[in-house]
Amino acid sequence: MEQRDRGFPDQDGAAGPGTEIRPVQLVSAGVVAALVGFASSSVVVLAGLRAVGADPRQAASGLFALAVTQALGTLWLSRRHRMPIMLAWSTPGAALLASTGPVRGGWPAAIGAFLLVGALMLLTALWPRLGALIAAIPAPIAQAMLAGVLLSLCLAPVHGLVDHPALVAPAVVVWLVLLRLAPRFAVPAAFATAVAAIGIWLAWHGGLDGPLLPRVVLTAPTLTWTAVLSLAVPLYVVTMASQNVPGVAVLSSYGYTVPWRESMTVTGVGTVLGAPAGGHAINLAAITAALVASPDAHPDPRRRWIVAQLAAWTYLVLALASMVLVTATTAAPAGVTTAVAGLALVGTLASALTSALTDPDDRQAAVLAFVVAASGITVGGIGAAFWALAAGLLVRTVLRRGPDVRPSRP
Repeated sequence: MEQRDRGFPDQDGAAGPGTEIRPVQLVSAGVVAALVGFASSSVVVLAGLRAVGADPRQAASGLFALAVTQALGTLWLSRRHRMPIMLAWSTPGAALLASTGPVRGGWPAAIGAFLLVGALMLLTALWPRLGALIAAIPAPIAQAMLAGVLLSLCLAPVHGLVDHPALVAPAVVVWLVLLRLAPRFAVPAAFATAVAAIGIWLAWHGGLDGPLLPRVVLTAPTLTWTAVLSLAVPLYVVTMASQNVPGVAVLSSYGYTVPWRESMTVTGVGTVLGAPAGGHAINLAAITAALVASPDAHPDPRRRWIVAQLAAWTYLVLALASMVLVTATTAAPAGVTTAVAGLALVGTLASALTSALTDPDDRQAAVLAFVVAASGITVGGIGAAFWALAAGLLVRTVLRRGPDVRPSRP
């Protein structure tokens, strides 16, 4: 079998004689990729799980389950296909949970929604038409909905600076400086700064008090229509449109052809297995995929899968820190954790707004979807994300109905 059939890039850019990379460099690349992924969004995951009803132990269990399932999925896919395929938890999905809040049926209903998302991913692998249906949702509408969901979280750093300046300001300053000097590490460094600030605050207020070792907490799922429409459907759409599709595009930009059906199968199985423990969704990575698939990771594109393997093993180690992170952030003053989560999502918000407003023909529908999602309304027990999609699609249909009488563009 030719290497192109395995999805490898051409030999252009492959390492030549005398360009061997040292093992320590491989390990460093893998560890950095995992640390960036974990530190950039773990607080977003915790905020999302707590918002839909998880207690601290359940939230820690969910973070642990996500780290483990995505690591195992990465180990399988990257080794089987010898490609730097990275899985990640759905960060936009976690932001969606944070903005939606509790649904009818509480935490068990949220677990049921997570299971349904995993089942839909499996169905996407078995029935390609479902993936085509999701792809048919105009990108401006989907991205506008995501931007509206993110807005409230991205306002948290502003409130945090006012309410707890001593804890939040150092993280904001570090984030701003590194955003100029080393953008890739801006969010992880802000996360580390916030953790250090919280640690100092805890030392002044009696120290860390609570469980430190991770524990899997299983919850029997229930399923309600409000959970399906408020959580499951928007979570599936956001994960597919904002994570899986960009994940394929990132690897494609480096010359790799992602095994789509198997990737959807692995992420679907991982989501189903992790859901009872509190994991909301895993998917193809985009940012961390770029870290392990670029020439910076390894000069030989055929060896970069090793970096993905090392990143996955690092995630398994980081999973052990899930309970410590939850205990520390729970003990911190209210609003500090969400402020850090908001910093982590500023870049995602900027990207979503740019995509939402790019096409002038869909701009009005996208703006309406954004406004509805940002409103945080609940109608009939169904959250704003669903109504944002519905409103955006309705307005787009109305505005595009009938013959196009606009002058043709040169």
